[in-house]
Amino acid sequence: LWTLKPPNRTFHGHPRLLASDVYSQYESVRRGEQEIPKYFNFASDVLDKWSEIEKAGKRPSNPAFWWINGKGEEVKWSFEELGFLSRKVANVLTKVCGLQKGDRIVVILPRVPEWWLVNVACMRAGIVLIPGISQLSAKDILYRLQASKATCIITDDTLAPAVDSVASECQFLKTKLIVSKGSREGWLNFTDLYKNQSADHSCVKTRLQDSMSIFFTSGTTGSPKMTEHSQGSLGFRPLLSERYWLDLTPSDIIWSTADTGWILASLASFFDPWVFGSCIFIHKLPQIESAAILNTLCRFPIDTLVGAPTLFRMLVQNDLSNYKFMNLKHCMSGGEPLNPEVMEQWKSKTGLDIYEVYGQTETGIICSVFKGMKVKPGSMGKAAPFYDVQIVDKNANILPPGQQGEIAIRSKPIRPLGLFSEYVDNPKKTAESERGDFYVTGDRGTMDEDGYFQFIGRDDDIIISSGYRIGPFEVESALIEHPAVAETAVVSSPDPIRGEVVKAFVVLSPTFSSSDLESLTCDLQEHVKKTTAPYKYPRKVEFVQELPKTVTGKIKRNELRNKEWGR
Repeated sequence: LWTLKPPNRTFHGHPRLLASDVYSQYESVRRGEQEIPKYFNFASDVLDKWSEIEKAGKRPSNPAFWWINGKGEEVKWSFEELGFLSRKVANVLTKVCGLQKGDRIVVILPRVPEWWLVNVACMRAGIVLIPGISQLSAKDILYRLQASKATCIITDDTLAPAVDSVASECQFLKTKLIVSKGSREGWLNFTDLYKNQSADHSCVKTRLQDSMSIFFTSGTTGSPKMTEHSQGSLGFRPLLSERYWLDLTPSDIIWSTADTGWILASLASFFDPWVFGSCIFIHKLPQIESAAILNTLCRFPIDTLVGAPTLFRMLVQNDLSNYKFMNLKHCMSGGEPLNPEVMEQWKSKTGLDIYEVYGQTETGIICSVFKGMKVKPGSMGKAAPFYDVQIVDKNANILPPGQQGEIAIRSKPIRPLGLFSEYVDNPKKTAESERGDFYVTGDRGTMDEDGYFQFIGRDDDIIISSGYRIGPFEVESALIEHPAVAETAVVSSPDPIRGEVVKAFVVLSPTFSSSDLESLTCDLQEHVKKTTAPYKYPRKVEFVQELPKTVTGKIKRNELRNKEWGR
């Protein structure tokens, strides 16, 4: 583990943090002079420590959390207030809902302050949080509740009807909490409950390897997998990582536009900034719109912006000379590869580089362009601390620089801090993620002589559109339910804004006849939107006589995909 630690260094002009701050308290562990602790809880060992430092007057006056909704509403919390409110929520979960350490809770909320309170409260109580994006359908929610055996769900007015439509099929679900100004039959009102609770709550003792979060991640076949992360892999890693992809201080304000269901929201809008005592800025953003993003950057003193490539592709379409950013100094992009031409346009229009990061739900950040590093357009930077990242062949042999292979992380003999614990209830998939001494990402790439990695493409058929991971199986399953569809194959197709979009090749049923294919296309798109999450619908549909197949009858998606991408 320690041989992977980068050398101690001065961080590109940032003053060193005070010896009394949380990050510096782990310096001896980073140096290898002290063992990694057996017990760790992010709420008590990081957030509560920052609260003490704040009360002692040793932290800048920045809020810890700053939220706006674009309509005049604003919330600002110090670390002390965050602690006070999250203890109340912890009492709601334990005393009112009867949840105990190790129980699982599904949380599907948009970018609202309650999401952050629930996250902290779950850590205090040792409850395993399962986040979900707000676009999930009733079918998606049913699968997540059944697979996870969650005993509680928290959502808002928008998704409560979808939950109610499937709740009777969820035998483990005992409690439903709604974040709402009104009431709903069969639901407990989250806001009313926590405001009336005591703030007296003792944080449970958790081990470094104790489960903290489970993320559902899409695959090419079958249903989404449950990817489990621990207190150590999410909460403790940034304390040991010499700042790696984020280089922040308590004076900095960071804004990530990631959806609350993504691991990037947990990394860039929760754990990593709060390790450094920084301020996390959040805009509710019901829709990602250029004007809202640009105006917010002009009105608020945001230092660091983190977004998907889609965000930057969208922003460079605007005349940026009309906007004067108040304090923006650092921009980061992750979720999918960013086109070099977009990086160049952004640089020419704003004077700012875009620093790429690359990671997965299973790993957190794998590679990044650190602040102060040379930016190579088309490259996603160097390996993050604790990860020995290599390019390997199908037999897990390390390939030389410049040769294309699969991006992999050394996982033996020591499993590095940051890697997921397992795919819950799926030992077969967990085992398949390992090859020789490596965890294999399923992504292909190259590494140059300087140690910079370049992304080539996915080894599997996952589609990443606007940062959302979409498994073709889920879309195909929805399409095949339509009476007009006999067979279908779903692949990625290039798109100038979203990077790639879902395209469906459809073979019509012999019993179905339609001369109006344009109308049928709309019908199929609406069907998918209603059957699964709306963002998964095929934006492109092509009707074909047959699909290319192997001799064993498997659809050759790679052939269709290569045709789409002109390969």
